[in-house]
Amino acid sequence: MRQSFKPAPGELMAAEISEFAHFYGFHYDNLDPVSLMTDVLSHMERGLRGQRSSLAMIPSYISPVSHVPAGKTVLALDAGGTNLRASLVRFDEKGKAIAEGTVKVPMPGTQGQVGADKFFDQIAAVAGPLLEKSSVEGIGFTFSYPMEITSDADGILLSFSKEVDAPELIGKPIGKGLREALARRGNSFKGRIVMLNDTVATLLSGLAEISPDGEEERTADKYGSHGGPVIGFILGTGFNTAYPEKSIPKIGFQSETSPQIVVCETGNFAHAYQGILDKEYDATTRNPGAYTLEKASSGAYLGPLTLHIFKQAIKDGILKFKRSGELLAMPALQTRDLNQFMHHPLAAEGPLGSLIGLDEADALAAVQYLTSIVTERGALFSAAAVGAAVERVHAGFEPYAPVRVAVEGTTYMIYKGMRKALESWLHIMLVSGKPRSYVMAPVEQASLFGAAVAALSR
Repeated sequence: MRQSFKPAPGELMAAEISEFAHFYGFHYDNLDPVSLMTDVLSHMERGLRGQRSSLAMIPSYISPVSHVPAGKTVLALDAGGTNLRASLVRFDEKGKAIAEGTVKVPMPGTQGQVGADKFFDQIAAVAGPLLEKSSVEGIGFTFSYPMEITSDADGILLSFSKEVDAPELIGKPIGKGLREALARRGNSFKGRIVMLNDTVATLLSGLAEISPDGEEERTADKYGSHGGPVIGFILGTGFNTAYPEKSIPKIGFQSETSPQIVVCETGNFAHAYQGILDKEYDATTRNPGAYTLEKASSGAYLGPLTLHIFKQAIKDGILKFKRSGELLAMPALQTRDLNQFMHHPLAAEGPLGSLIGLDEADALAAVQYLTSIVTERGALFSAAAVGAAVERVHAGFEPYAPVRVAVEGTTYMIYKGMRKALESWLHIMLVSGKPRSYVMAPVEQASLFGAAVAALSR
């Protein structure tokens, strides 16, 4: 008589947790990779036409240089959350960025309220001495706060985060303010000042940091090819993509030879795959209904979302351990703490690991199973956003000139399982029917080096 299949205890648990994830709608098996990428692409196309879309598709009015010219020096500025960095950046004969004379100071307005003139004067006090040291081709300024980019590549400030207290700046052009402050110091800079956000900076840094042939060591242009286009991708606390676009109907832009970088605001992609627990968690956030993809993928949300799922698993009897009541009462779980547990589950440390005893192997395994499903789905969403950008640039068919995806963000780099899963899903999407050549590479000092490349853009 033929015997029935009897799963091992671990296999039985995995099947039960998988069924739980399917029931509540957060299992990655609920999504078809290629269809998801196509859906993102559809929202991108509607956003470019100015039609109703969850993707804003914001023009940057910056065209990436085809290659970074050797011997050029620019001034790069990077205004982050708490610090302002300034550096003279020179490009060597291979186009690689070399920072010189870097200065880092507290961001104006982080040590008490400042008016508009004082804010710009403090930036000019950092930039001015560097401009006096060297003749520069232009100034690139990465400004990591919401701003509306204008057709002359200036940026109108829309708001500041709570770290910066400078209310007079709201609604003012940042590049113009800096130029006027430099003039007050006696430095009448006549060159170009280019404002950009961090996703555009990540893209532009890839031009300087990723070799045209996709290899780790930057090589010279031996075959007359400057490589394929570069896409910017941020997967850290937040989520976004940017890519070079040849056609933006909503602003009347069309250029086959000089594309313009578009910021997709992909974190706001309104996908149709929110499960019951996703919707419950979304209702607890500050912006319910918005940034649906970001809430499933980025470092700001992975920990809290997974905690919400853990609590339901306890209520349903899927997750059982002695101190489960303490987890039910836990008000929050930071993504970094969840990541620490996933990397070292047997250390019995941190707000999660310390609750589960080493003799509670089933609970340890269940937490890892559940977290891995959430991570895998986040990686799938992320891959769809990147894949859609690759599809949109209509490139990657020449193996010697791969599409280069410049990546920045700790969630991509260190969150357990994210990078491997993302790259696996992306491979599935981009070899479906028509294989593409592409490479993903983390970039360092993206905001600073991207600002430097922006100063050379036209």
